[in-house]
Amino acid sequence: MHPAQHPGPLKDGQVAADRLGGDAELLGHRGDGDPAALGERHGRRSEAKKAIAAAALDLLPGAEGSIVLDGGTTTAALAELLPAERRLLAVTSSVPIAARLSAAPGVTLHVLGGRVRGVTQCAVGETTVRALSELRVDVAFLGANGISPTHGFTTPDDAEASVKRAMVRAGQRVVVLADSSKLDREHLVRFAAPEDVDVLVTDAEADPGVVAELEKAGIDVVLA
Repeated sequence: MHPAQHPGPLKDGQVAADRLGGDAELLGHRGDGDPAALGERHGRRSEAKKAIAAAALDLLPGAEGSIVLDGGTTTAALAELLPAERRLLAVTSSVPIAARLSAAPGVTLHVLGGRVRGVTQCAVGETTVRALSELRVDVAFLGANGISPTHGFTTPDDAEASVKRAMVRAGQRVVVLADSSKLDREHLVRFAAPEDVDVLVTDAEADPGVVAELEKAGIDVVLA
């Protein structure tokens, strides 16, 4: 492992950090179409996200199992609840989740390397996708910006979508954690078709009609 290399001084709040599997570069730029910055999203529907995370605990693998945690506020809520006695290997592309789990008892942490987007604080790029291609975990937990019973699971950014696709491929079981505001919405880039996802955990405010369509598409829907 070697220090991150940059051609010149960092600007506009850029920072560099060393990560397993490659260098990480945090770019403080927010482009058109990006999701809200992480700090803005953290307070939205927080109670629903906590309930979703608590319900997702039942979907964790057994002791000595392995998981992938996608970035996002709902997956971060799950990270805070991981039981120490389960002794899990956790893989993540998220800098905030890695910080939470770095000293968590019972968790062996693997941080994916890559270029870190300032908006989501998640590693993206070829380095991240390549590292995921070598992994096979028991359960992959992902977030989504949009969920459609016909089109599937979407996000605004193509780089984020590439990493999410790799996480889907890495998981023996794929679980999406998303509050009900994401249902029946579509964003620019699809990262998973309905048949790629095993379980959706959402909150009790989910539209029953949309839930029924998702279940008809073969997805188990858990209402928290």
